[in-house]
Amino acid sequence: MRTDQLQYQRWLNEESLDPTLKEELRQITEDSEIAERFHRYLDFGTAGLRGLIGAGTNRMNIYTIRRATAGLAGYLKKQNIEQKGIVIAYDTRNKSRLFAQEAAGVLSYLGIPVYLFAEVCPTPILSFAVRYLHAAGGIVITASHNPPQYNGFKVYNKDGAQIPDQAARAILEEISRIPNEFTIPVLPLEDGQKSRRIRFVGVDVYQAYYQNVYALSLLPVRERGKSGQALSIVYTPLHGTGTPHVCRVLQQLDNIALHLVAEQSNPDPFFSTLSTPNPEDPAAYSLAIRTAETSGADIIFATDPDADRLGIMGRNDQGEYVLFNGNQIGALLLSYVLERKNQLGVLPQNGVMLKTIVTSDLGRAIAAAYGIETCETLTGFKYIAEKVAQLGARGSHSFLFGYEESCGYLIGDFVLDKDAVQTAYLAAEMALYFHAKGQTLYQALQEIYQTYGYYREEQLSVMFQGSDGAEQMNQLMSCLRQQAVEEYQAARTSGIAIKSIKDYANGLDGQPPANVLTYMLADGSAITFRPSGTEPKLKVYLRTTDRTQQAAEAKLLQLQAIANGMLS
Repeated sequence: MRTDQLQYQRWLNEESLDPTLKEELRQITEDSEIAERFHRYLDFGTAGLRGLIGAGTNRMNIYTIRRATAGLAGYLKKQNIEQKGIVIAYDTRNKSRLFAQEAAGVLSYLGIPVYLFAEVCPTPILSFAVRYLHAAGGIVITASHNPPQYNGFKVYNKDGAQIPDQAARAILEEISRIPNEFTIPVLPLEDGQKSRRIRFVGVDVYQAYYQNVYALSLLPVRERGKSGQALSIVYTPLHGTGTPHVCRVLQQLDNIALHLVAEQSNPDPFFSTLSTPNPEDPAAYSLAIRTAETSGADIIFATDPDADRLGIMGRNDQGEYVLFNGNQIGALLLSYVLERKNQLGVLPQNGVMLKTIVTSDLGRAIAAAYGIETCETLTGFKYIAEKVAQLGARGSHSFLFGYEESCGYLIGDFVLDKDAVQTAYLAAEMALYFHAKGQTLYQALQEIYQTYGYYREEQLSVMFQGSDGAEQMNQLMSCLRQQAVEEYQAARTSGIAIKSIKDYANGLDGQPPANVLTYMLADGSAITFRPSGTEPKLKVYLRTTDRTQQAAEAKLLQLQAIANGMLS
């Protein structure tokens, strides 16, 4: 009998199995579904766990959570840091509260103190709370911007950053030693509270976090209301955790009229008004645009379910709402931070800006204009956070700004993860700054392009279905590595020559090993291939630039043709 069939029978025959999950297993009629659910344990990768909710070893459920948490506990005990405790937060998704309580129950049974958020909470506040409470680390139950069928389990270290690769491997080793996920003991929440092993996070954490956000301000109160007319902002949390926190910090700013998207302001685990709660997706803004048109709003903000990503729409010169991509928002914020700090005389000479290797080089050009160094990391905000922590420990550079193309930004290092709450605060202040000058964010972006050149980026995705999806994706990456550059050059019709190939498999440019491949073109354009760390999806990043918008867009079309040829 196949391994997946044996696992299926083991689960089906387990007396303690949750009745709902057992019934779900009984409804399975196809061998292929059994194989997909049980051919492996859900991967514990560099970002923890993420997967579909349901019955099976390759699914998110209470037994998957218990197993991962017990592995984390083993790791903490080997590090002799378990008595510092773990902070646990969760978002608005299906099972998030249950999974958080299960993790708390496993840790508290094993004698590890737990600080549990009593209500849904943004991921960045969890990051802040870990350091504020001097804990050994944190857990947040979230699947970020994935569809409602998904959930996840992310682990943070004592700095409030996602665990580094070495720690992830050590935790995975501990998890692999657990023989049976059904025998892991769990202390009931009530017993944990009575024994004081589980404590709820207090309001002091939120207050301290807000004060750190307000301290980021670069615009004196006297400058915020120069235009006389209030800046009108529509905000949607996309049914996630952001409402009370984003509203709280925005209301701290003067001369802002804030409008909530009523249909999306309350938590909804099914994200009923959306196909997917992703602020990068233009379709997620349909209700927000309707609210903005009714209220005459200047800009629209959207945050994902765990409020670590911020999306922005603004009016173009025709008065239409256009969605800024993550690279454009990053360029606007970076330019604002550097310009204001320079004007205020507080721009440090040893300043550094951080971005990922697939993020637009427009940020590098802006930073260079102010004499600021740019440091690149691998894709994933955990690497930016890790670098921020290193800079802080060394004291050699002053961190000024960090961002990635997928709408993740960080301005203040009191959080070591991307933070949509603090970004919303600074983005609103930035919009006020331009509003007082009679400019829109769209016009400010055009000025940046006119100054530094026109940068264009696009991301393509290739999904691999079935139990062998990850294997298919890895085979494609192997093919991309094995193909000679000359073959691509012979097949291309674009007229752009491939200059070199950067393969990060064994480490490159000071980065740790990663399954990433970048084709550098002679004109400075780049195509990067990177498998997703959480699902069988190959991401392809296209980046180019030129002196005019028309020329840059023509180059982008050529890059698309090259990339599609490589994938065919």
